[in-house]
Amino acid sequence: MKYSSGGLATCLIVAGLAWHPGVPAATIAVIGTGNVGGALGPEFAQQGHTIVYGSRDPGRTEVQELVARTGGNASATSQSEAAVDADIVVLAVPGDVAEEVIRSLGNLSGKIVLDPTNRISRDADDGFADHAVDTSNGELIQAVAPNARVVKAFNTLNYRTMIDPGGPVTIPLAGNDADAKAVVAELVSGMGLEPLDVGPIRASHVLEGMLVIWINARSTGAPYDYHFRR
Repeated sequence: MKYSSGGLATCLIVAGLAWHPGVPAATIAVIGTGNVGGALGPEFAQQGHTIVYGSRDPGRTEVQELVARTGGNASATSQSEAAVDADIVVLAVPGDVAEEVIRSLGNLSGKIVLDPTNRISRDADDGFADHAVDTSNGELIQAVAPNARVVKAFNTLNYRTMIDPGGPVTIPLAGNDADAKAVVAELVSGMGLEPLDVGPIRASHVLEGMLVIWINARSTGAPYDYHFRR
């Protein structure tokens, strides 16, 4: 379900969110150029946003190919430089380095930080995945950047499903800032996915647990995607 631009003055209630159709074009820093960054960056660019990829090696051939595929005014620079002028920072990096990367990005006060990461352990004797931390990456990131508006999203599905859902797919959102969640919900809906507000950032622990059982179901030969029937 997509919404046409109507300005911030119009507000609808969608899935428990204060919905602001037509969020103005933003500068979005996508930190990381792997599978998740390569999925979300082009999708957000199609919605009219300016994408700046933050890379440890922005001149690398694969990064420049991603910039070209993204189109618009997309560009690539260092991770910290990408975040400086961004309205939204997407932390598309491996979960075990998320805290380290967020610390390196400088002052994120007032910015929306979209966190699709998971901290997963595969060390159990039975071979199944489990939580690697007692809290969650979402909570840890919010603690590292207390004045940022962290929204947990896009952590419960495969990057391929982000691009081609193949049917209705729900994207749960967790965060302490309702307006930030409304902006992320607009991005989600613009991709043909369904946003759902599930509460404050502490709910990230549950969302990361959803990815744990998603992984484990696949290992038993029963893959699925999440869709919450209203």
